[in-house]
Amino acid sequence: MTIRKTALAIIACLAALAGLLAVPGQAAVRGQVSTAPREFFGIAPQTSLTEDDVAHMRAARIGTVRWPLIWEGVQPSRNGDFNWEGFDQVVETAAHGGLRVFPFLYGTPSWLSHKYTILPIDSPAKRRAWFAFARAAAERYGPHGEFWREHWAGSADPVPKIPIRDWQVWNEANFFYFATPASPERYARLLKQTNTAIKRAEPGARVVLTGLFGDPTAKPPNGLPAVDFLKRLYRVPGIKSSFDGVALHPYADGAARLEELIEEVRELILENRDPGARLYITEMGWGSQNNPEIVSFERGVRGQVRELRLAYRYLIANRARLNLKAAFWFTWKDLPEVCNFCDSVGFFHEGPRLRPKPAWHAFVRLTGGRARP
Repeated sequence: MTIRKTALAIIACLAALAGLLAVPGQAAVRGQVSTAPREFFGIAPQTSLTEDDVAHMRAARIGTVRWPLIWEGVQPSRNGDFNWEGFDQVVETAAHGGLRVFPFLYGTPSWLSHKYTILPIDSPAKRRAWFAFARAAAERYGPHGEFWREHWAGSADPVPKIPIRDWQVWNEANFFYFATPASPERYARLLKQTNTAIKRAEPGARVVLTGLFGDPTAKPPNGLPAVDFLKRLYRVPGIKSSFDGVALHPYADGAARLEELIEEVRELILENRDPGARLYITEMGWGSQNNPEIVSFERGVRGQVRELRLAYRYLIANRARLNLKAAFWFTWKDLPEVCNFCDSVGFFHEGPRLRPKPAWHAFVRLTGGRARP
């Protein structure tokens, strides 16, 4: 399997595994155009990014694209140089459409570990290799990065300079499918070294926690609820200085449970005297198939629209109180046979053409954008 196909397969699988309720404010009133900035509205695709995709995203007032920066895709061999070609193309395509890329650094390569889910912290060699990867990524795509020097200033076909400012460390580290074991203490070690690597390259960068799966059914050491994982992470001495934002994946059977998960996390942040911590919803979504007995967040075509509206009205109305900076819908387009709801959670049906579902039009009405360029 090629690196590109491997990357796309991982993208497709990333969402496979899947308090106090605020009173909606004026921004949540039906029909009112959102006052949230474009970068608040994010998308987490599971298929390659095309110019047509980006044109539709821009028209809809989507400002940010979450994308995996897979270590082995960049460094396929132990002694090889970093090859940024694939990720360069993502950043370039997004930038030409006025979108910022929000990457998550992920996966221990096969030349370093027998499982990509084992965090690279157990030997000096693994720690040095990860440190070099994280630092090189920030040096390439940050505000002063070499990518922009190559493609912007003085280039015959300049790429609009929209540097990467937020760096997410791993994906769903509280769930065994992505981190083995699901250990806050092990993750804290990875987080500290990643923060140092990125801030050494770009002092103004923001480091964001792994997207925490809200309520995994797996038990320790295979899984921990997001609030339990975060509670233990906060107990690690000095950890607050190693991240700028908390990220959550509040997959739920309905918007009411999504709200509960988010409120629980924000309450925990405040309990730990960390009110400045930014909050990101780096994955959320409901499927348009009607199989709730198989996948609780597949609610049918009408249910997808209903839960989307309720969730976004809550998020938009409460974004200032929650210090919520972005919410990413998973996903852009359906992709069959890769996970148990990846084939129905998109805004568009599978296939080369963009064939929108009712959820797309509902989403665009909430963002204040347009359904087509």
